Amino acid sequence: MATDYYAVLGVRRDASQDEIKKAFRRLARELHPDVNPDPKTQERFKEINAAYEVLSDPQKKQVYDLGGDPLSQAGGGGAGGFGAGGFGNFSDIMDAFFGTASQRGPRSRTRRGQDAMIRLEVELNEAAFGTTKDIQVDTAVVCTTCSGEGAAPGTSAQTCDMCRGRGEVSQVTRSFLGQVMTSRPCPQCQGFGTVVPTPCPECAGDGRVRSRRTLTVKIPAGVDNGTRIQLAGEGEVGPGGGPAGDLYVEIHEVAHPVFQRRGDDLHCTVTIPMTAAALGTKCPLETLDGMEEVDIRPGTQSGQSIPLHGRGITHLRGGGRGDLIVHVEVTTPTKLDVEQERLLRDLAKLRGEERPTGQFQPGQQGLFSRLKDAFNGR
Repeated sequence: MATDYYAVLGVRRDASQDEIKKAFRRLARELHPDVNPDPKTQERFKEINAAYEVLSDPQKKQVYDLGGDPLSQAGGGGAGGFGAGGFGNFSDIMDAFFGTASQRGPRSRTRRGQDAMIRLEVELNEAAFGTTKDIQVDTAVVCTTCSGEGAAPGTSAQTCDMCRGRGEVSQVTRSFLGQVMTSRPCPQCQGFGTVVPTPCPECAGDGRVRSRRTLTVKIPAGVDNGTRIQLAGEGEVGPGGGPAGDLYVEIHEVAHPVFQRRGDDLHCTVTIPMTAAALGTKCPLETLDGMEEVDIRPGTQSGQSIPLHGRGITHLRGGGRGDLIVHVEVTTPTKLDVEQERLLRDLAKLRGEERPTGQFQPGQQGLFSRLKDAFNGR
C-alpha cells in the first residue's frame, strides 16, 4: 500500500472508532488551511481527510485492511479530493473547530415545559408551626382535544415532502477544498420532519392550553420570607404535550401586629408603669403557644429584655425552636396630682441621691405600695 492511513492519523491498527475520530479532529485543528496556509500543510490536510474517510467507514476500512484501495475502487478523490464523491466529513471538521457537530435527524415536537413560580402569603403562626394550603395556579396543561398531538381530531401529522422526514435540507457549495455539503433545518417543517396540515382548533397545534387548577401545598414549619417550595412536575406542560416543568411556591410572611421576627427568634415589647417596674409584677402576654405570664422582677429597668426560651419559630432544619425575647419599656407619668407628687417627694427624701438605684431602704416598701395605689387609682 502506498499510504499508511493509520500512520497518517497517528493511531494503532487496532484503534477504536472513537480514537480515530479524536485523532482526526486534533490534526484537523492543526492543519486546516484557514489556520495554516502553507501549501505543504494543505497537502497534509488532504491526506488526513482521505485517511479518515477510509478508516471511519467500516466497509472501506475492511477493504483497506485486506490490501485494497477503497478510494480508487469507489472512484473517490483519494488525497486529491475531499472525501467520497468530492464531499467531505464537513460536520466532523466543524466539530474539530467548534466542539460540537451539527445535529442530524428531525427534532422532536415534544419538549419539556418551563418552570413556574407563585407567591404565597402565610401568617406568622403558620410559618412557625407549618400548615397546608390550597393554591390556584394558571399554567399550560395538555390539550384534551388532541391529547398533545397538535392535530385536529381524526387527522395526524404527515411526513414533510421537502425534507422527506429528515428535518433538514442539504446544500452543495464549492470552495478551495472542493465541493462541500452543508445542512440546515428544513424551512417547511422547521426541522421537525413532519407537518400538521390541520392543526387542533383548541390549541392551534401547540398540544397544550392554559388552565386554572387547584393544588394543595404543604408548608413546612420554619419557613421564612423567600423560602421556595418545589413541586416537581406541576409547572408548565411543554410544547407537543411534553413533560411539565416544576412549580416553585415562594413564601411571603405577613407582618405580625405584636411580634417581630429575627431569624428563628421573636421579639416584642411590653409597657409597664414605673411602680410595677420598681415593685415587680407578672405581665400577661399572648404568645404563639397561648397566654403566658412574664415575670417582671423588682427593679427592672426600661430597655431590659426577658427571654422566653423555646417560644419562637420552629427551626426549618433540625429540631427545636427559637426564643421569644420580651423587651420591657417603663413609662414615667407626665401629669401628677397633689397626692402623687407628695408621695414621690417623700420617696425621694427616703432614697437620697447617694442611694444605689433599685435598692429599697427601710420604710420605702410601704411608700411604694402607696405610690402604686395612688397611680392605679388615676
